Amino acid sequence: MIAFDNEKYLNEQSVAILKRVESGKERLYLEFGGKILFDYHAARVLPGFIPNVKMHLLNKLKDKVEVVLCIFAGDIEKKKIRADFGITYDSDALRTIDDFNEWEIKIRAVVITRFENQPSAIAFKNKLERRDIKVYTHKFTKGYPTDVDMIVSDEGYGANDYIKTDRPIVVVTGPGPGSGKLATCLSQLYHEYKRGVHATYAKFETFPIWNLPLKHEVNIAYEAATAELKDVNMIDHFHLEEYNESVVNYNRDIEAFPLVSRIIEKITKKPSFYKSPTDMGVNCAGNGIINDENAREAGRQEIIRRFFRYSCEYVMGLADRDTVERVELLMKNLGLSVNDRKVVQPARNAGIEAEEKKKGNKGIYCGAAIELKDGTIITGKNSTFMHTASSLVLNAVKHLAKIPDNIDLLPKSIIESLNHFKKNILKGRLISLNLDETLIALSISTATSPVAEAAIEKLKELENCEAHITHMPTPGDEAGLRKLGINLTSEPNFSTKELFIS
Repeated sequence: MIAFDNEKYLNEQSVAILKRVESGKERLYLEFGGKILFDYHAARVLPGFIPNVKMHLLNKLKDKVEVVLCIFAGDIEKKKIRADFGITYDSDALRTIDDFNEWEIKIRAVVITRFENQPSAIAFKNKLERRDIKVYTHKFTKGYPTDVDMIVSDEGYGANDYIKTDRPIVVVTGPGPGSGKLATCLSQLYHEYKRGVHATYAKFETFPIWNLPLKHEVNIAYEAATAELKDVNMIDHFHLEEYNESVVNYNRDIEAFPLVSRIIEKITKKPSFYKSPTDMGVNCAGNGIINDENAREAGRQEIIRRFFRYSCEYVMGLADRDTVERVELLMKNLGLSVNDRKVVQPARNAGIEAEEKKKGNKGIYCGAAIELKDGTIITGKNSTFMHTASSLVLNAVKHLAKIPDNIDLLPKSIIESLNHFKKNILKGRLISLNLDETLIALSISTATSPVAEAAIEKLKELENCEAHITHMPTPGDEAGLRKLGINLTSEPNFSTKELFIS
């Protein structure tokens, strides 16, 4: 199922950005919303979208581009997690720097925003500086958001150190929302004009897609993805009044526009460059959609995924009930149920079957299902020796490699040896194999088993397949599924009655 043409998108997007640079200004501060790297949300709702396509875009412009990376000190302090990788925002920032270096795109500096001498933020700053990375700290802007005269003064933006840049496009990005990207852009604009440099600002935000309908499923999927932020898609009334054109933006940008416009006018001493928040954007993602129905269906599936994710985060104490209910309402408005996700009911059925067969054994019995590229549904369930995710993946690759059910991919001797090692040597309480451990065991088995070798080659075919598990995966299962690129949802149930899971 393909909905998106990357080549068309890249060509139109690079032209749009260069037009902003060539509009008579000396430097463009381009705020990158969303994820520059590994944008899996975009890849899910726009099938065919390459998760790193934005890096391909920057690579085309790399002689004109340098990057400023922002991270909110509070996110460092509370160890905020990037869900699709399971790593903290500060770790994601380090990873991003490495990735930019691999693409040979220049990182000018890291800015720690709303810095108040938080111990974790100081440690992060020290770590970067000792690796020769330039770090700036910006405190909360004095006077923000009501006193524009104070904001645009030496006590406001002027209190921030100027980040010296020398290329025509300065990309300002961060690991997630609320990183301080806009404030950093406007602060730099203030310092540039103080130095006689006529800089400008634009925003590259993929979602919501401004030239799709307000109630298009891809745009509603954005609302679902940002439910914890309470983002709501709206018609940009500024744009409608100025151009008599109905376009889509979201509440935070629309609410902030009058303030941003006044700040720009105060800095430049001229009328604002823009008449609407949509004017600020340079996003051409909508022009890359080549199959609208496929995009709509992908959006519907993403909304269901987000419902499961937030439901799990709620029981783990990471989200509030209101967030779950917001996504549930979006589903109801589209007439969606969880069973519209094809793998949900087969996974539940596998769990019921496992429960019926337990025959008085202790423990929680769970089921899982995966939809292969050809539409085949494969199921799995846990056992004394193996987690549900492990069983699911082994069953899937056996099917793909046409290996009969009565042939074991993992010799019993290897499983027993690993169970003994976990229980008697490492003194572990949970001895069954999680998916990460199972994949390692499978790779070891290839040394002596041609069948295992055939199966392991089929693991690549699981990328982007949809899967569902009737319980939340353990860390080892989640890591293994993430490495395989499987789009997982799970029920908000714990896999064990124990509170601590290593």
